[in-house]
Amino acid sequence: MKENELTQQIIGAAIEVHRGMGPGLLESAYEECLCHELTLRGIPFERQVALPVEYKGVKLDCGYRLDLLVANAVVVELKAVERIEAIHEAQLLTYLKLGGWTVGLLINFNVPILKNGIKRIVNNYNENSALSASLR
Repeated sequence: MKENELTQQIIGAAIEVHRGMGPGLLESAYEECLCHELTLRGIPFERQVALPVEYKGVKLDCGYRLDLLVANAVVVELKAVERIEAIHEAQLLTYLKLGGWTVGLLINFNVPILKNGIKRIVNNYNENSALSASLR
């Protein structure tokens, strides 16, 4: 499954959770619900994935954990905050860089309309290679 299709499916699952639960819950509740929705849809994922930091050739366990890693391709960082801040985007981008993934979703459930709480973050996006690939 391509990353774009996968992110669409994850967003669809998140919208379903938001429709059912609305804003105002803890992040952990949304994580439980989204995991259940992904399971119902047959979308593979891992939850609370440890993310070691490598420094000068040594892997260090600094306690970083991904909320979700979907299909070993898309990192999903969940929030239940007043608004997404630049630090949240930087956190997700750092996770993408550390793990070598390309695409991540930052989903803030604490909004009236979920589409306003979703940010797609791309690591190492090369516009020229994407353009040439789309022209093939």
